[in-house]
Amino acid sequence: MIREHRSRAKLEAYYKKFIEDGTIDANVHPWVAQSWQKTRRLSVRRDKLNTKDRLSPEAFAALQETHRVAIDYLAGLADPIREFFQENNLSLLLMDSDCRVLKSYSLPYYQRTPGEIEGVRVGLENVGTSSISIAHAHQAPFFLFGPEMWVEECQCGDACSAPVCIGGACRYIVSLVSVSASDLPPDAIISLLLTLKHSLERHLSGTMHLAAGEAILDAAPFAVYHVLPGGEVTYANKLGHTRLADIGATETGKANLSEVILNYAHTPIHKGFDGVPSYNKEVTWITPTKTYEDITTVVPLGCEMEAGGTMPGMPGSVVVVSMPIEDLRKLVAHAAGYTAKYSLASMVGEGEAFAAARDRAARLARGTRHILLQGEPGTGKQRMAHGIHQASARAQGPLISLRCSDTTQEILEQELFGIQRTPEASHPGRLELASGGTLFLDEIEKMPKVVADELAEALRAKKVRRLGESVERDIDVRIIAACDSDLRRLTERGLFSRTLCKMIARGVVRLPALRSRREDIPNLARQIIEELAEQHQMKPKKILPETEEKLMGYDWPGNIKQLQTVLEQAFFSAKGEAIGAADISLMGDVRPDSTWKEDRDVFIKAWQAAGGNVSRLANLLGVSRVTLYRYLKKYHLEKKPCV
Repeated sequence: MIREHRSRAKLEAYYKKFIEDGTIDANVHPWVAQSWQKTRRLSVRRDKLNTKDRLSPEAFAALQETHRVAIDYLAGLADPIREFFQENNLSLLLMDSDCRVLKSYSLPYYQRTPGEIEGVRVGLENVGTSSISIAHAHQAPFFLFGPEMWVEECQCGDACSAPVCIGGACRYIVSLVSVSASDLPPDAIISLLLTLKHSLERHLSGTMHLAAGEAILDAAPFAVYHVLPGGEVTYANKLGHTRLADIGATETGKANLSEVILNYAHTPIHKGFDGVPSYNKEVTWITPTKTYEDITTVVPLGCEMEAGGTMPGMPGSVVVVSMPIEDLRKLVAHAAGYTAKYSLASMVGEGEAFAAARDRAARLARGTRHILLQGEPGTGKQRMAHGIHQASARAQGPLISLRCSDTTQEILEQELFGIQRTPEASHPGRLELASGGTLFLDEIEKMPKVVADELAEALRAKKVRRLGESVERDIDVRIIAACDSDLRRLTERGLFSRTLCKMIARGVVRLPALRSRREDIPNLARQIIEELAEQHQMKPKKILPETEEKLMGYDWPGNIKQLQTVLEQAFFSAKGEAIGAADISLMGDVRPDSTWKEDRDVFIKAWQAAGGNVSRLANLLGVSRVTLYRYLKKYHLEKKPCV
């Protein structure tokens, strides 16, 4: 705030009057008057400057290092005009936002050398009214005449302070103090101070933006380079440095792509120096140690675009943005939700049989071998696969699933290995998409032997070749396979690939049937209801004790999957806030009054729900065993569960 010249004698009189009787003269600036009153309430000493609130040397050194950018920049501004400060008895200070002196740049500050004042807090509570405390309180530049200072030994000169604001917040306070009467007019001191303030603000804002830009680029899932015409890399983000180190481009201290990329002359970077940009182009980089496939964008700099997409003249440099295709697939897999939805801890079961299976899964998850999950349909093998993936070192990678049944051999091969449909269109398979993560193969016993042998070879070589292509691509995949029957027995009978069985059956987890872990049914039921309520944004319903007894008394041929189906129907059909025994239909959506006598599909559902047990089904339907045998014959069903 620019203030007109004031009579020092009058200002001294105003100060003395306030000290003697606490009266504020009407001519005292409102901000000064307010500061005097606060200072008096705080009982700040008036005779000399209080420097007791000082940091230890170690703490002050750490504080200075935190603010090194601002300290050094202001030093660069002050050094060339140091003689000007000395000629006009000016002292320059930089404080942090807490009014602690970070640096004293020129003359002693009120007889305090830099060593005596640096690290000292000079806020209102410490030294009372000063230009620093007023600028801090009102977040505005302020010129304070000497007689208005609270400390009497500081009243020989004038002072001006201004907040340095970045992003709307005060980060520093810069202050110019004339340690004795100065011939410089106040507006000259204010102009110099505002110049220092605005220059420091612009520098710090630019530095902050650059730091934010670098942080963004370092966090980005792609490599960024700035390349000169000779191939020298002048800038690389974090991933870019990693890639350069991997190909040995930094061994000589300077990264030069032309020296390590064997096909450099045929890459979009080389064409970029002819003024030809490239956008999202699939590029192969050949190095002495490895071949990389990336999606690359090259933007020439230093010349303007002409019509047709070319650039005249010789670009001074190019910016390269490159992402490994493998990383791009992982990113897409995560974006598409190919991650574990369940953890091992979320799998309910305290019974001995299931607890043993879960513990074994946890141990195998920490290893590297492939895993085989065996158990009846509906025992929770898919959820277990999710839990194993999440508990493994591959948890950050994708979890890709593929069901091996209900498809032809040709389609299964395409799904696994990928296919090139045209010279321009080539699609990756699940093995490539799962690279770096886990591939869950459900019902693996349904996989044709030919395909299984091909999969075993791909896993052994850690390479995959898409159908119709000759290019081999590296893969790093862990298999979790699920089988509803005994895979080794199927292999001994010649119905499954012996090679693949040996690979995936080294770590086997057997999931028990629900009927052998009845003690877990109440907790499983509660978990299912809670998940249904959360999924449909509804209030959970209570499962009554008699309902639990009914659920525990059933054999559950369809296991947890069947339990879930039954409870889902009960959850939506129960009218109150609790699920009673009457709400439970152990035949799922089949009721005694349904059309099972005329509809074969309805009868089969009831037959499956009863697990092929004639007596149980007869009780459920309210008919005799003889009647049921007649309908079994009518519908051409055998006397075993159709699950």
